[in-house]
Amino acid sequence: MSVVSYGHFNCPISSCGRGRLRDVCAVVRRFRYLCDPLCLAACGAYLVNRLWLKSAFPSDLLHCWFNDFWVIPAALPPVLWVQRKLRWRADDRAPTVLEIAMHLGIWSLICEWIGPMLVPGRTGDWGDVLAYSLGALASGLWWHRRKVFGGGRVDVPARV
Repeated sequence: MSVVSYGHFNCPISSCGRGRLRDVCAVVRRFRYLCDPLCLAACGAYLVNRLWLKSAFPSDLLHCWFNDFWVIPAALPPVLWVQRKLRWRADDRAPTVLEIAMHLGIWSLICEWIGPMLVPGRTGDWGDVLAYSLGALASGLWWHRRKVFGGGRVDVPARV
């Protein structure tokens, strides 16, 4: 089996009979980690809410859950980038459903159960976990939108 390189991607090529070659894998867009558009938008939304919206608008949504919605899209890409640099993550694909769910569970456990037990005066809030979960769902749909919704351009290497 030979390997054909397409920019950042290496795809094994195998023979499919009658002398023709076919691609064994499709080219997958590289996840951009800290430069991911959703990560940048989430960090921007967090800052705008923290510095301006909370003080300008007396809304429970902005004060209690808006920033919690952005936890997964803002914090997961940097964590995955560190994991990639430490070689704990094998590839540069978008976060998998398992990665999203695992980090959602860990952060929910730490922030809404363990944290309140360790910090006096703090309480866990199921509404925060709901906001984390909705943000995780929205993130997963965004990062896998081509698979979920179809359409758009699909990057597939040319036949060799």
